[in-house]
Amino acid sequence: MIKQGYHHGNLKQALVEAALRLIEERGPTGFTLSEAAKQAGVTPAAVYRHFEGREDLIAECARQGYAIFADLMEHAYAGGTPSALAAFGATGRAYLAFARRHPGHYMAMFEAGISPNRTPELAVASARAEAVLSRAAELLSRHIPAGRRPPAAMFSAHVWALSHGVVELYARTAPGTRSPYSAEDLLESGIGIYLRGLGLLPPDA
Repeated sequence: MIKQGYHHGNLKQALVEAALRLIEERGPTGFTLSEAAKQAGVTPAAVYRHFEGREDLIAECARQGYAIFADLMEHAYAGGTPSALAAFGATGRAYLAFARRHPGHYMAMFEAGISPNRTPELAVASARAEAVLSRAAELLSRHIPAGRRPPAAMFSAHVWALSHGVVELYARTAPGTRSPYSAEDLLESGIGIYLRGLGLLPPDA
C-alpha cells in the first residue's frame, strides 16, 4: 500500500528498479510514472523529486545499463593481446550475456528511443561502452593493408550491429527457437567470416 509522506531511504534507485521490472514485463513504453511509483511504494508526487517524466526515468535505467555493459565489455576484452577472433568473440559473448541477464536495462538502452545524448551522464556511459569495441578495432585495423583498410569505427560498428542482430533475432525473442544453432555459435561464426573477409584471419582458422 502507498503511504502518504513515506520517505524512502534511496527513492531514486527504488524507482529505477521498479521501472526496470515494469520494462521487462511490458516494454519501455508500457507503463506510467504512477505505476513505477506504486511498485516502489511511494506516492506519484514523490517521483518528481528525482525525475521530470517517464523518459528521464528510463534514461537513468539506460545510464545504469551502459555502466554495467561497459564493465562486462571491458572485462571480456581485458588480459594480454588477444587474437582478432578472440577479441571480438569475447566482446560479442559479453553482449549476449548482458542482454540475457539484464533485459530491463537492455530494453531501456536500445528499445526505448532514448538518445544517448539526452543527458551528459548518459552520453558518457554510452561512449565508454562503445569505446571497448572501438579500441579493439583500432588495434586490429593496423594489421590490414592500408589500401583496403576500412575506418576502424566502421568495422567496430559492423561487429556491434552483428552482435545486436543476433541478440534481437536469436537470443531474446521467440524467433530464436527457429535456429538450430546457439546464439553464441551464430555470433562467433559471423564474426569469423567477417574478419576473414578483412584478411584478419586465415581462411582455415
